[in-house]
Amino acid sequence: MTYAISLKNHYNIIIISIILLSFALIGQRVFAGSAEDFHKILTDHWAHASQEKVFYRTDPDGFRMNGSLPDFSKTARDRRTAFNQEILNRLKKIDEKSLNKEDRISFKIFKYERLSEADGTTRLSYLFPIASLYGYHIYFADAPANMSFLKSEDYKNYLISLADFPRYNQDFILILKDAITKGYTQYCKSMEGYEDTISQYVVKDAQDSALFLPFTNFPAQMSPSERQKFTEQGKKLITEKIIPEYQALYNFFTKEYQPNCRKDVGVTSLKNGAEYYQSQIKFFTTTDMKPKEIHELGLSEVKRIRSEMNDIIVKVGFKGSFKEFLNSLRNDPKFYAETEHELLANAALLAKDAEGELPKFFGLLPRNTYKIKGGHRGVFYMPSSGDGTTSGTYFLDTEDLSAQTLYTLEALTYHEGVPGHHLQTALAMELDMPEFRKTLNHSAYTEGWGLYSERLGLDMGFYQDPYSDFGRLTNEAFRACRLVVDTGMHAFSWSREKAIAFMLDNTALSKQEVEREIDRYITWPAQALSYKIGELKIRELRTRAETELGEKFDLRTFHDIVLGSGSAPIAILEEIINDWILNQK
Repeated sequence: MTYAISLKNHYNIIIISIILLSFALIGQRVFAGSAEDFHKILTDHWAHASQEKVFYRTDPDGFRMNGSLPDFSKTARDRRTAFNQEILNRLKKIDEKSLNKEDRISFKIFKYERLSEADGTTRLSYLFPIASLYGYHIYFADAPANMSFLKSEDYKNYLISLADFPRYNQDFILILKDAITKGYTQYCKSMEGYEDTISQYVVKDAQDSALFLPFTNFPAQMSPSERQKFTEQGKKLITEKIIPEYQALYNFFTKEYQPNCRKDVGVTSLKNGAEYYQSQIKFFTTTDMKPKEIHELGLSEVKRIRSEMNDIIVKVGFKGSFKEFLNSLRNDPKFYAETEHELLANAALLAKDAEGELPKFFGLLPRNTYKIKGGHRGVFYMPSSGDGTTSGTYFLDTEDLSAQTLYTLEALTYHEGVPGHHLQTALAMELDMPEFRKTLNHSAYTEGWGLYSERLGLDMGFYQDPYSDFGRLTNEAFRACRLVVDTGMHAFSWSREKAIAFMLDNTALSKQEVEREIDRYITWPAQALSYKIGELKIRELRTRAETELGEKFDLRTFHDIVLGSGSAPIAILEEIINDWILNQK
């Protein structure tokens, strides 16, 4: 009897064990299935984006051509919208909780991007392919100077791009016509003289075109016959396809677009403009902040920074008002380079010094390099292609030396080079994470990091010259002013003149620089908000980590965590840092 009971219990134990093992195996299959399905979604999405050659939320300055150009016809836009919805439907079947830590971060960021792409109000931004400082036609013409031509295949693909430009250009002209019909055009005053950005490419001789550049410097191993063949084909395409299309764009802009430009400054003057502006705030800041909240934050920051600027004015012994000090800076020749070489050489020395200090503040450093180059369309960073054939490029405006002060150059160089944009973007491209995350450009994250990097120069022992430190503060001040004037014009009926006056009163920028900045904000609403909002969040997260971790806080590790996940929306970045703080405890 005892034996029978024991045998029964033995069988029960076996049955229970089998059931538990089955549940465990099922759980493993669910986990593996979710991860496998999610990775398949990422693979399918990346393949589709690569085929379309349209990558959501990437840096427009990084445009490079490679064979046929992206399709921006209505059919193509609808096709991409439908595919995005298909991806969202597939994401609903993924059990996020079953994914590992890294996959969960990718899932959250990927889902955030797809929901943002599906937002109909956000999608209205396609109606603005041109703005005071940029345009698809400028990106196209500038691209060859930032590409590598190392073999015959590169030239063949380039010729395909040139031949495809008429179709590409007409896609955008149709979009601009649609914008006129919908009333979504740019503000008249801000677009005055914009036709010059088009006419500069309407040249009499193909060899004077910026697009002829690749045919002036061939790889050494390329035969003379190939060089001649590519040159003749390129010259023919530029003459017969490119120049006539730029002329067509010029005619359209001057005869149709300009006469129908917007008469009111604020984008909120458009139909559903308030909703559109809010969608742009969310797109660029990745927050749900409202215009009033942003406006008041800007005023508070301007007041704080003004106090620090006044301290430096006292330190250098200047006798006079704040405005008089700003005017003295604007008019002092010692704060301007006399030659392009002088400006670039100053920037190069600052960049090299910064590079030497990086190991003290970062554990993760990228392999890829960057160069400093003169240009004609302002100051910006061009990321590398990511395939190992190009470097990043820090562009300085050398066409107008009066537009770039030397005392602001130090902060500018840390922002655009290292530890700013180059360090962040080059590192992202080299991290072991899904492809879609390597080129993401959440403006609050990337520009916030750039502005944070300017301030990080203090920790790195730089800004020994008080005027240079004042330059850092005036850079920070005009980023804070952006919160005030952008919301002022687009949400609170500020005039262009009122915005210009506010900037002139609170920054050391010249009138010409301020006007250019204000026109940028008018024609690119909410983008300029991202710098200060992102920087303040990164500083807030650092302060939180320092406070909660005390002696356990390590600045190098904090920076590696911030940069180690690539670009992320503000809320997800905060989640990553909070998780790190908890683990450190």
